[in-house]
Amino acid sequence: MNNRRNFLKKSAIAASGLLIARPVLAANNKMMKFHSFPGIIYTEKDPGRWKALVKIHVPIITVKGNQVTIFTNHPMTKPHYIVKHTLVDDKGMVLGDKTFQPTDPKAISTHMLPRGFHGVLYATSFCNLHDFWLKEFSV
Repeated sequence: MNNRRNFLKKSAIAASGLLIARPVLAANNKMMKFHSFPGIIYTEKDPGRWKALVKIHVPIITVKGNQVTIFTNHPMTKPHYIVKHTLVDDKGMVLGDKTFQPTDPKAISTHMLPRGFHGVLYATSFCNLHDFWLKEFSV
């Protein structure tokens, strides 16, 4: 339970930082490159200390029309599971999110894009043991 509380506290702090930074980024009309935070945000190209765990943590993206499916090929067990997926646009707007329980059979979420949306998106996958993973893609 303490691990979950610590996760929630850290997530709230991180979210607050992003909310504060967002107006500054919008003023520059540029989205901050998320992967510029080594040791905090991990990607396929920059897995940091989790190099051996890329295949089970990087989100796998499928796009069909205006539907985006995020899948993390990760075991879902009480001691080790994917906590959450988030879909974010290049302006920092959250387009969808889903929180998982360790008892869920798979870490899979489906999100609808605004009609006619084209651009860069970021899919995130948060593991309770191996941190925050990001995949950038375009539709």
